[in-house]
Formats: sequence, structure tokens, C-alpha cells
Amino acid sequence: MEEIISTGLEELGLAGCIPADAPTLLARYSQLLLEKNQVMNLTAIREPEGVARLHMLDCAALLKFCDFQGKTLIDVGTGAGFPGMVLKILVPSLEVTLLDSLNKRLDWLEETCGTLGLKNIRTLHARAEEQARGLRDSFDIVTARAVAELRTLCELCLPYAKVGGKFLAMKSTGSDQELAEAEHAIKLLGGRVSAVEDYAIPGTEVTHRLIVIEKLAPTLKGYPRRWAKIQKDPL
Repeated sequence: MEEIISTGLEELGLAGCIPADAPTLLARYSQLLLEKNQVMNLTAIREPEGVARLHMLDCAALLKFCDFQGKTLIDVGTGAGFPGMVLKILVPSLEVTLLDSLNKRLDWLEETCGTLGLKNIRTLHARAEEQARGLRDSFDIVTARAVAELRTLCELCLPYAKVGGKFLAMKSTGSDQELAEAEHAIKLLGGRVSAVEDYAIPGTEVTHRLIVIEKLAPTLKGYPRRWAKIQKDPL
């Protein structure tokens, strides 16, 4: 896995701007993930090469489109730590908060951080729509690699971003209609789309998309709404 990751990072043009031990740490993280996945459902990808490419390199590609050095980041619905853990390994100066509603996943992530020796990374057990009230306008960067519709993701994530900060939504290349339908929500929540970047994952035929939303103004205090309301009446 380490060789696959190292070669992939070179193909992404990142080899010269990351720590020398990053491929080793990402390979070890991949190994720990696959071991834990035998007893806990963390990923549907069960092959080492698939984890290396479709998780580690997919998340690493974000470095091509955003400066993470010295920034604060919250990864909403982090799951098995994607992309927050990968970005932390690649950019040690990044201060990362991993937010998830499932405590046992966070327990594993804390254990993994200890094993990998990662510092300035914390876990937060909460629902995104509830925790946003206490952490509004707090982070330089908000990330989400979730299957939820973009309107929903924006309501859950944009409140966390500082004015001048960014929300990075990892989506598929088939998200054109979704993006168009989210235009009203993005504006209402204080944001605007500043970039839509498609990128190929090295060693695969897979192309993914990063939607970059800049926070221009504070999100109105009524948002995010309760989860039932978000689901019933998307913005």
C-alpha cells in the first residue's frame, strides 16, 4: 500500500509539499482501517489497493485545490476519518476536528490517532445540526465526504465556516443538477460557489468532483434547522 500511495501522491503533484513519512503513515492508517473493518463497518472497500486509491488518494487530491497550512478544519460526518485524518497526516500544521454521530467510530479514530502519533486533532460526538449552534463561524475550512444531497450538506456545514472560510464538498461528477438545485440554499446560508474541480484518482478510471463554497456572510441564526425539517423541506 505504501508504494501505491507514494506513487499516487507523485502523480497528483504533491510529493514535494508533504512530510516524508506521510506515505508510511497513510499506509499504516489503511492497514488499521482494514483490520478494524473486520469487526466494525467502517468501509465497503475491503481490498488494500482500493483503500489506498479510493480513500487515501481521493482525499489527498484536495491539496491541489486548497491551502490547508496552519488552518482550522472540521470534518462533518467524518465516518472512518475521511477526509480529515488524511489531510492531517499530509498537513501536520492543520488543526482538525472530526465530528460524527457514532461514538464507537470516534473511539477508534482516537485510538488510531494515538497509534499514528497525530497531534492537534480532536473528536466530537454530536449531530451536525445540533453542534453547529455552539461552533458557528469557528473554522477556516469545513469538509464533508457524504452521500447527502448538496442542499442538505450546505445547511449542515456552512454554519461552521468563518466568514472568508470555505466549505469543501466532495461529490461525484454527476452532480450538475444537484449543484443547480443548491444555488438558492448556498446564497441563503451566506455562501457562493467559487470553484468546481474535477480530478482523476491515480491508478483508476474514477473521476470525482470537489465543490468549493466560499463563506461570504454569517449564516442566519435559524440555520441549521432540526433534522426532521431539513429532510422534509430542503432549502
